Amino acid sequence: MWDPATYLRYGDERSRPFHDLVARIPADRPETVVDLGCGPGQLTATLAARWPASRVLGLDSSPEMIARAATLGAPVEFAVGDVRDWRPAPDVDVVVTNAVLQWVPDHEELLRRWARELPAGAWLAMQVPGNFDAPSHRALREVAACPAWRDDLVPLLREAPVGDPVGYAALLAGAGCAVDAWETTYVHLLPARADAAHPVLTWMEGTALRPVRAALDAPRWADFRAELEVRLAEAYPARQGQVYFPFRRVFVVARTGARVEENL
Repeated sequence: MWDPATYLRYGDERSRPFHDLVARIPADRPETVVDLGCGPGQLTATLAARWPASRVLGLDSSPEMIARAATLGAPVEFAVGDVRDWRPAPDVDVVVTNAVLQWVPDHEELLRRWARELPAGAWLAMQVPGNFDAPSHRALREVAACPAWRDDLVPLLREAPVGDPVGYAALLAGAGCAVDAWETTYVHLLPARADAAHPVLTWMEGTALRPVRAALDAPRWADFRAELEVRLAEAYPARQGQVYFPFRRVFVVARTGARVEENL
């Protein structure tokens, strides 16, 4: 179960890659814009503000997230659904998927299918976290591999669930797209309070730790969380009341259709 409140603890930091991604989509007046994995919807609402004449759809597999999105009152059609089952209608001009595909095994085949099924000249924009080799995720896998938890957790944690910009660029170029691919490392300055949990731990509770929490009962989760927090505090020490948290992300904006020859 996704918890919108937990996910939005670091809303400003989580939203910045979305805005950087969408800024690279030069569509003028798309007919239909789709946000796949829209979460609580506040970023999807910005798509409606950018393209007010467009139909904007938001899809997410979490009923909790869609329920939260529906309270925004934005001119967006929100619905519960799985991105793996989504097929583009003929009027879809822009597809955005932000921090979603890392949860989808073999998502490369999804990208190929979307590129094939979208109309020529449509825009496909994706962003995924690329920090799975960071100290935070190495610590997560190390703790999960301890005897107390490994049987339950090791099968849930993939070491490299996303590719790099070159791989995604080659994949989509091979599918007949014009491609713009890049990566960025953000350095998030997270407030560290003596009376609160380590901020990287609370960040991870909104995303990477979600399947771990679901797999453990309350006492085992408390033990796991405490052990992970010790390791995170060692990897990300507080300085001047804050923690410096580097976070790499991978971006791709592609335009579909083999006849598309212009540079992005």
